[in-house]
Amino acid sequence: MNPEQRFANTINRRAFLRNASYSVGSAAFSSLLLRDLQAAPHWNGVLGDKLHMPAKAKTVIHLCMAGGPSHLETLDHKPELAKLNGQGMPESFTKGQQLAQLQGEALNCLGPQYEFKPYGECGRMMSTAFPHIGSVADEIAVINSMHTEQINHDPAHTFMNTGSIIPGRPSMGSWMLYGLGAITDELPGYVVMTSSGGGQDQPIATRQWHSGFLPSKFQGVQFNSKGDPVHYVNNPAGVSRKDQGELLETINGMNGLLGKRQNDPEIATRIAQYEMAFKMQTSVPGLMDVSEESQDVLDAYGATPGDGSFASNCLLARRLAERGVRFIQLYHRGWDHHGGVKKGIETVSGHIDRATGALIKDLKARGMLEDTLIVWGGEFGRTPMAQGSGRDHHIQAFSLWMAGAGIKGGTTYGSTDELGYAVAQDGVSVHDLHATILQQLGIDHERLTYRFQGLDFKLTGVDEAKVVKAVLA
Repeated sequence: MNPEQRFANTINRRAFLRNASYSVGSAAFSSLLLRDLQAAPHWNGVLGDKLHMPAKAKTVIHLCMAGGPSHLETLDHKPELAKLNGQGMPESFTKGQQLAQLQGEALNCLGPQYEFKPYGECGRMMSTAFPHIGSVADEIAVINSMHTEQINHDPAHTFMNTGSIIPGRPSMGSWMLYGLGAITDELPGYVVMTSSGGGQDQPIATRQWHSGFLPSKFQGVQFNSKGDPVHYVNNPAGVSRKDQGELLETINGMNGLLGKRQNDPEIATRIAQYEMAFKMQTSVPGLMDVSEESQDVLDAYGATPGDGSFASNCLLARRLAERGVRFIQLYHRGWDHHGGVKKGIETVSGHIDRATGALIKDLKARGMLEDTLIVWGGEFGRTPMAQGSGRDHHIQAFSLWMAGAGIKGGTTYGSTDELGYAVAQDGVSVHDLHATILQQLGIDHERLTYRFQGLDFKLTGVDEAKVVKAVLA
């Protein structure tokens, strides 16, 4: 008898001796489970086919620039700040304002460290430090009037991801998966990857993609950037796929009976996770096999598959989107430039600029940009005042951009004052951003709710949030 047969017999004996009372129910449940999987390849979400409005996007790729990118070296052109370089910051801007580490310090202006020039037919002024993003200026809509509530990294990430400063709330990816459901049952509906390089790497907590009080089947799944993207994606030695499938059926049968008795939604999640893990043993190796990608594509991204870089993650993001993953989040940790902002921007540009531009162009060439929404930005901005040779955290104003899926490319919305300190016109809150993303997915942010502890919660909170219609085609 070979090892595989011994293993199978062992499992069968244990299942019979320890769980004999479950055997008939297990077989029946496995049959029903197989039938349900064949009849319904994916879960349709709480909205089912009844979206609140026509959807422009079916997939979101969030390029999260973790650490607080300086709007003054990227997207917000401030020639007046350049003129005041080295001079004292006018007190009228800063008196009584919340600062992070510059409180009580001499506040001197730090001019933009890179030139700006017009890009695209739209002639948008953008930093010359990011020429590849500049090359897609006509595809993107820049919002220069973002503002937020939290001045330190972790709570600011929490607010950007969940719409709340209170940890434990569902992430926006989880809300989208809850509302819309998965497109495919071969891969998770919400995938997260991380990379780093270019500055101080702030830690990213896994709660940033957690499902909070939503059932845990809606949380994000982190893929490793190096090695196997998912731990234990291969069977142990001596265990065949058939053996594992039989074991899975037995375990899910027991879980199914337990779920009927306890009415616990997390048991249904456990069943779904076992099934997903089993399917990923086939789907993930196919995802990671980039041999079908041409050298021209790899060169366009600047990707060396398997190196854990942002460039390789961008290529994988396109492949995930092609395979029906609903929400893809790429964190790049390297934007925390308290000192040496000029060199830091140069370095981080080398990590993210080429791949970001390539992702937009690749999606467009494949006809995927029409229904893929790209969001690029960080958790807050940086001060116009110097912190040595760098900039401090700043919540009064920052910039981000969006592209694809019904976004009006070549537009710029909102503005800051002449020094880039505060929003001057058409402010956009984090909740406004969330409302806009949801609308492109066909969801009215006021109507996507989940009852928890007697309250109807929503991603956009209790404040009045508005859709930023000016950036929509």
